[in-house]
Amino acid sequence: GTLVAVFAPGSALLAAAATYVLALWVVSLMRAVPVAAATIGASVVHDLRDGFAYLFRTGWLFATLAFAILTVLLVMGPIEVLLPFAVRDQTGSGPGGFALVLAAFGIGGAVGSLLVSSLPMPRRYLTVMIMLWGVGCAPLAAIGLTGQLWVMAAATFAVGFSGSAATVIWGTLLQRRVPPHLLGRVSSLDFFVSLALMPVSMALAGPVGDALGLPITFVLAGAVPVFLALAAIVGWRLDRDELAHPLDPAPADT
Repeated sequence: GTLVAVFAPGSALLAAAATYVLALWVVSLMRAVPVAAATIGASVVHDLRDGFAYLFRTGWLFATLAFAILTVLLVMGPIEVLLPFAVRDQTGSGPGGFALVLAAFGIGGAVGSLLVSSLPMPRRYLTVMIMLWGVGCAPLAAIGLTGQLWVMAAATFAVGFSGSAATVIWGTLLQRRVPPHLLGRVSSLDFFVSLALMPVSMALAGPVGDALGLPITFVLAGAVPVFLALAAIVGWRLDRDELAHPLDPAPADT
């Protein structure tokens, strides 16, 4: 956003391309992990069947992905499609204001990731993760109700912070609780399921914004995920699951 405002769209695209080259170089430095002989030669259909079977019989995983797919449907469209119109129409700002709001989102994500990755995993890891994602969307409601650019920037900072913080917990959770031989399949399902409705959300954002107006659309995007988070925690008894499956061993008595 800042590159677009200060220079030109071409500069932003060039910078984005450079990050992909950097990522490719980092990936090239990774060493291949030997694959167990039992998994070599398995068909794609077999892998998909195993992944979905594990998903449907694992309550915490199903609850998290069901929550994620609905939240993506509600949130991504307003952020990706309607946010620039909210900045323009409600604050009177142009590309510079939009760049500030986007930069705040990115900075919040970086701070949230660094903070959570430097701390021990919370004991109530499922509850904390789901609530960070759900309650973390609540500041989106402020975007629909304010005419101040700094309020929008603060809101996107909070959304970025909480979303990235929860994602760090989620990544750790997959590594700790998913069997190693299923990790690749479950991670692929996670990526597919989480993003499956993103194009739908972006396609619906415009018509919904026109029908309901930007304020109501952003209020719904901020409020509904909170209730979805509570439903996931209570409906699948995630509080009991996390207590029954601690990620870190209890400290020994002295």
